[in-house]
Amino acid sequence: MPPLLSLPSKIVGTAWHYRPTLSTEQLVLWGVVIFSVFYNVSFWQQAFAGYDPLAVQTWLTFANMFLVMTCLNYLIFVSLAFRTLVKPLLTLLFLIAAFVSYFTSYYGTYFDTSMLDNVLQTDTNEAQELLTAGLLIHLAIFFGLPTVMIWRVKITPSTWKKAVLRRLAYCLASTAILLLAIFLSYQEVSSLMRNNKELRYLVTPGNYIVSMAQALSSQHASANTVRSPVGEDASISSQAGDKPKLLVIVVGETVRAANWGLNGYERQTTPKLAQQPDVINFSDVSSCGTSTAVSLPCMFSLPGRADYAKSYAQQYESLLDVLAHAGLEVTWLDNQSGCKGVCDGVTTEALSPEKYASLCQDGRCLDEALVQALTTQISGTSVDQVVVLHQLGNHGPSYYQRYPDDYERFVPACTTADLAKCSRDDITNSYDNAILYTDTVLDQVIEMLKRQEDYATAMIYLSDHGESLGEKGLYLHGIPYAIAPDEQTHVPMVWWLSNSFSKQRRLDTECLRLVSDQAASHDNLFHSVLGLLGVATDVYQQAEDISQTCRSLAN
Repeated sequence: MPPLLSLPSKIVGTAWHYRPTLSTEQLVLWGVVIFSVFYNVSFWQQAFAGYDPLAVQTWLTFANMFLVMTCLNYLIFVSLAFRTLVKPLLTLLFLIAAFVSYFTSYYGTYFDTSMLDNVLQTDTNEAQELLTAGLLIHLAIFFGLPTVMIWRVKITPSTWKKAVLRRLAYCLASTAILLLAIFLSYQEVSSLMRNNKELRYLVTPGNYIVSMAQALSSQHASANTVRSPVGEDASISSQAGDKPKLLVIVVGETVRAANWGLNGYERQTTPKLAQQPDVINFSDVSSCGTSTAVSLPCMFSLPGRADYAKSYAQQYESLLDVLAHAGLEVTWLDNQSGCKGVCDGVTTEALSPEKYASLCQDGRCLDEALVQALTTQISGTSVDQVVVLHQLGNHGPSYYQRYPDDYERFVPACTTADLAKCSRDDITNSYDNAILYTDTVLDQVIEMLKRQEDYATAMIYLSDHGESLGEKGLYLHGIPYAIAPDEQTHVPMVWWLSNSFSKQRRLDTECLRLVSDQAASHDNLFHSVLGLLGVATDVYQQAEDISQTCRSLAN
């Protein structure tokens, strides 16, 4: 082989056989520098947005922040890294950092405790949807390459005395550099972090580690907790000749108000609901959170968003328990990844793909299966009851899998879970098609309720949170509420009341239409349901009941 042609193969061979020798401390230092440079791109972009890239002060601030981040990570990880553990530890950290950096970079995800709760509660089907080609390529580069490099390093052998002295020297030097960097930039950096607290959720891998520890400790603390009762005094009264009441609560998934046809969206994504004369649309509704793990337990709990805490939902009963205390039959039908503890005290059924084979594929069921399950649930009974339907809805990123093929009206639609491969228009098309299908599902629920002559029937539809579809570079949901865009917090809500239900509850529906444009939120669900059903209890708050004034006018 000519010398010139053999040169590349020699270089590759030399590089492959090269095995550097480093101390444990040097290997950790190498690792944390790589973290700071390559795995925190989203943090640097957010932290220095609006800064002049050509200004000397910008680069000085960047250098100081880089030193602070690197030295902090170093002091934490070097204290855990011993000769036999340093490679497994760094391998695990690079694996975590690779996953986190992918979702922060491509979707704008913030890894706070709520997001880690979502991660811990993700089922197998959801996880599989996120394993896209883009993610695998990212993992190959940001996990595979550094991992190979780590395991080719030879660790310097030394006596324990030398190892202790060397580690002490590295830690002292790192501490000195850290303190100097903080001193030189304290005012500017502290102001930045104080005014942008969400930035700490972009610092990788610390964001994931701290949030994971908090999420796990919270789950452990509540594992054996017996929930305290709420509304044990609840009761429901009825007049002679009243029909049993049947309320269906449909919990929507990831539907935002901006794309809801009844709210005036440029596309009519809710044509069938628009033709239902008794549908009342609430156009200004805010969610309790930006993820299912927060919003779902919050919307069924007694405290409003301002006073809500995960620990409360874990320690106290939900709205469904209050209804059960009142003597209603309560059932939760689930086509999602569970009720997040909301339905622990009532009858629950997770839709089985085997039971609804014609509507299910690859372990996922279309939401029409909920209508079939509802029909089965209420047949042959004649008691006051509430049935909750937990939709799969618009759960991303595989919006195209949430509706049958004949609902692909808006085209071209994004037909992959790897949103980076689709244009924003295509993503919006598939998202809107999924809403179009939800419109049909809700229409089917209403039509089925109309046929229940033995019941006074009603339906409430309320989405748990919204979704970002590329606005400001954000996708999916889960942004900390304080900085969350309107697309993630503004959600649709629809009520449908049969004539027999309205008359039985003496509810003026025209009055209700007049208040439907007023601001409402998930906070109103708990008390509005109690008011609609006529459940008396000390925990009921009249001011939070949307229909209270309209019932008063009708009396």
